[in-house]
Amino acid sequence: MEEYDVEAGGTYVRVRDAGDPDGEPVIHFHGTPGCRLELAFADDLVEAAGVRIIAFDRPGYGGSKQTPFGLTSVASMAVQVADRLGVDQFRTTGWSGGGPFALATAALAGGRVPTVGVIAGAGPFQLVPGLLDELSDGDKAAERLLPDQQAACEGFIEGFDLKPALEDATSLYKEFEPSLSESDRQTWTLHSEELLADMREAMTQGAWGCGWDNVAWIGPWDFDPTKLECPVLLWYGTEDRMAPPSIAHWFETNLPDARLTIYEGEGHLLPFGHIEEMLTALFAG
Repeated sequence: MEEYDVEAGGTYVRVRDAGDPDGEPVIHFHGTPGCRLELAFADDLVEAAGVRIIAFDRPGYGGSKQTPFGLTSVASMAVQVADRLGVDQFRTTGWSGGGPFALATAALAGGRVPTVGVIAGAGPFQLVPGLLDELSDGDKAAERLLPDQQAACEGFIEGFDLKPALEDATSLYKEFEPSLSESDRQTWTLHSEELLADMREAMTQGAWGCGWDNVAWIGPWDFDPTKLECPVLLWYGTEDRMAPPSIAHWFETNLPDARLTIYEGEGHLLPFGHIEEMLTALFAG
């Protein structure tokens, strides 16, 4: 495993390069909040699968410098990271808030991305029936903003302070517990220290990245996912309280080549139990 800073999109992003250095490359997009450490729990499994996971902190998260961003601008950063590393063709994956960025990168990079994997990913809120109605007041404020409204966005970001919850694993669990299914609660208990380490690193610069994430994908997307030509693998749980199955079914209906796997009785924390089969599927066809 290596970490380094890469110039991309006129700024510097912190990259984590793990797994098999000679393996099949995957650019992974972390959730909201999250960082490049998100899949660190699976380093041994990834290496054994012959896969190279390249993950980078979006601006304002972890070790990446702050700059306003949207879905397509982060996709451009991902392509530039691939170029800097000498990677031509690569798959993309995104978990939760990372899902839209994985899709955006495939849209931008075209044939360089043969397959996308979306794990309990956010959907286009304006297009999925009923999704806007489920937003909190804070998320409704984000939906009204655009990435070029920098002053308004920075005021909105102040509402994402997780610092008190990052004191210890118990505090973080209490913060997220209302949004967890029973399955998620059991999984969280098993992986509480890994989740704490990921989110502590994610929030080292405060809530800046988290706020911009929400502006990027709760508002209208700046690309059209329904035009994607490559296969998109979808993994969702029936009991997910953060990314409900309605998102999965919208993608399945509206993407040209969507392949949906639904996990009965499971929630949002799917990679902890299914990362191996997800990687196998990502390279199967």
